[in-house]
Amino acid sequence: MRIAASLLFIKLTFCYALQAQPVSLQQASWISNTNPEPVIKRVAPVFRKQFDVNKQLSKAILQITALGLYEASINGKRIGNDYFTPGFTNYFKRLQYQEYDITQQLTARNEILVTVGEGWYRGSFKGVLGGSNKNIYGDRAGLLALLRLDFKDGSSALIPTDGSWDYSESNIRYSDLYDGELLDLGFDKQDWKKVEILEADKNRLVAAETAPVKKQEVLSAVRILTTPKGEQVADFGQNMAGWVQLKIKGKKGDTVRISHAEILDEAGNFYTQNLRTAKSQDIYVLTGGKDLLEPHFTYHGFRYAKIEGCTVRKDDIRAVSLYSEMPVTGTFSCSDPMLNRLQQNIEWSLRSNFLEIPTDCPQRSERLGWTGDLLVFAPTACYIRDTRSFLTKWLNDLVSEQALNGAVPNFIPTAGPFIEKRNGVAGWGDVATVLPWTLFRAYDDTALLKKQYPSMKAWVNYIDAAAVDGLWLQEGYGDWYAPGEKTDIGQIDQCLWYYSTTLLKKAAAVLGKKEDEQYCIEMQRKIRAGFNKAYLLGNGHLKSATQAGYVLALQFDLIPDTQRQQAVQHLVDLVRQNGNKLATGFLGTPWLLHVLSENGYTGLAYTLLQQKEYPSWLYPITKGATTIWEKWDAIKTDNTVQATSFNHYAYGAVGNWMYENIAGIKMMEPGYKVFAVAPKPGGSLQWAEGSYQCRYGKIRSAWKMKGRQMELTVEVPAGTKALVQLPGKEVQEAGPGLHRFTTMIH
Repeated sequence: MRIAASLLFIKLTFCYALQAQPVSLQQASWISNTNPEPVIKRVAPVFRKQFDVNKQLSKAILQITALGLYEASINGKRIGNDYFTPGFTNYFKRLQYQEYDITQQLTARNEILVTVGEGWYRGSFKGVLGGSNKNIYGDRAGLLALLRLDFKDGSSALIPTDGSWDYSESNIRYSDLYDGELLDLGFDKQDWKKVEILEADKNRLVAAETAPVKKQEVLSAVRILTTPKGEQVADFGQNMAGWVQLKIKGKKGDTVRISHAEILDEAGNFYTQNLRTAKSQDIYVLTGGKDLLEPHFTYHGFRYAKIEGCTVRKDDIRAVSLYSEMPVTGTFSCSDPMLNRLQQNIEWSLRSNFLEIPTDCPQRSERLGWTGDLLVFAPTACYIRDTRSFLTKWLNDLVSEQALNGAVPNFIPTAGPFIEKRNGVAGWGDVATVLPWTLFRAYDDTALLKKQYPSMKAWVNYIDAAAVDGLWLQEGYGDWYAPGEKTDIGQIDQCLWYYSTTLLKKAAAVLGKKEDEQYCIEMQRKIRAGFNKAYLLGNGHLKSATQAGYVLALQFDLIPDTQRQQAVQHLVDLVRQNGNKLATGFLGTPWLLHVLSENGYTGLAYTLLQQKEYPSWLYPITKGATTIWEKWDAIKTDNTVQATSFNHYAYGAVGNWMYENIAGIKMMEPGYKVFAVAPKPGGSLQWAEGSYQCRYGKIRSAWKMKGRQMELTVEVPAGTKALVQLPGKEVQEAGPGLHRFTTMIH
């Protein structure tokens, strides 16, 4: 059965690639610049085509892509408001193209200009520790475009990229995603030369699969400060991903340098050690007139900007947030300002890291599509934003890079030589099963589940093939950055194997694959038996008796019913012995509060959530955090700053518990066709509310306490049904409309 699954996986992947080819762009040629280039700090070429339109135009459609990142204009006006196009994929396997209607921008005489930056294609791609390679996918900038003109007389014309195009150097003297850009704003690019036809593959082209990156929030500086070292620094009050925009009038040839940082150190100075090898600097050579300084093909993770070469006023500088376009779907607020700040931090970490791909961090020389981070955060992300197309595109990336034996890389895209030895590890590779199931549940997308099913099956079969005597032991990351005792890797492996098998079984049931469903049931028995023999010591005790160890075993139902309550008590004891503080990392944290509240300890869950001492969700907020940190103590209790990421969404997975238990909104059937509203008041909260925009309309839950009386308002959209449960009461069904409930809390 494993062999059949692997063959099916290969076949479907191959068919998907063949079906994705566009017809029209095949009629264009790849073009490139001809001048010799250095390996580093290459000038971005700009390509040009001039043409006339002599007949009445009906429609003009431009299809375009590049080897690198492109920015196009027609008659001096930017085409579209998209950034970092054509997007990030493994360019060996897939290259997206975009399509724009430019009918209204054309005149009788026209000029198309397209600048191509380094991007992920041939720019620096830095590995986990910041080591850099260039030219991962190729060493030549390339442009492929086709403009189709349809006229009102029924005729049409094509303007493809070919040998008739020109190129020159642009004012972007170099661009790098990590290090920044050098722009000579007064550079005169009139030395036009004929392009070279580039032999490059056109059979890997796919139409753009998700909404592009756009400019989003624009923040003003909250202050301009001078650090103890004498540095001029703008503070935007919010950690984010994007770039700085500065209006200035200086002398021709003067240079302005803008550096970026997430944090000031304990002395109040500009701190960049956590960026590893990323320079994160944009440099501008001024024209002598009024200049608007802004880069094109780079972005930075920052709250602070250090400006050298000019004196800055607050009104002249802004921070521009950039991320992929995703409609807002979920809201949450409550009576605790710190929990509201936590929710905002979760949202900002999503925005900062959902830029083309779901990255781990937006600032240092890494910014990789780590699978484990997304696995734990996906349910929270799907509540906050409509991530359907964004994450579906990334799943296409996953399928294109999944190994023939079913193993999943630890970060996607893998970018050639940075494939790690640890590929196919628990809690990271399991994204192949967790994410498709999460998206199916959130959006009732059976077609997606069906498309991803061979990949899900290949992953589970990979684990089964690697297991010995019913035990999977694979070196991995484990409960990453847990502040407490380490949890046994094998115990974690076994839990995640069971989880993936459970999800595959559920997917098989949805898709009517009875044989596979039975196969998964048998595999579950084998995994349970192996777990009980190797890791269960009796009376609910586990071999690796950590918070994460108990959380994973309980969440994924590996503890026998006869010992379950004992195991829950052991977890509760561990939490209380730790001063009512968590001791979990990336894998234990997402389910810690769920396990407690689902087993009768909602009060303890609230205590953990509202804990302000390290380690906790609110401790970073006491240190001024405006995003989620990679480590619980990125700033230590003595205010020492660690060289780590201050914008990492993984621990923001707690948002899912907040929405389901505080606001009380929980999906019961895919797409929220049926949902529960069962808020659990607790802690110091006096009121809370949340809403979710599903495809049927807006779901809303709002409760408040008046003394011991709880008042609940529920909004149910047409076409759905709510299962409402007040504390201590029976479930009540509520149809479309506005409903109000009251109860006494004892």
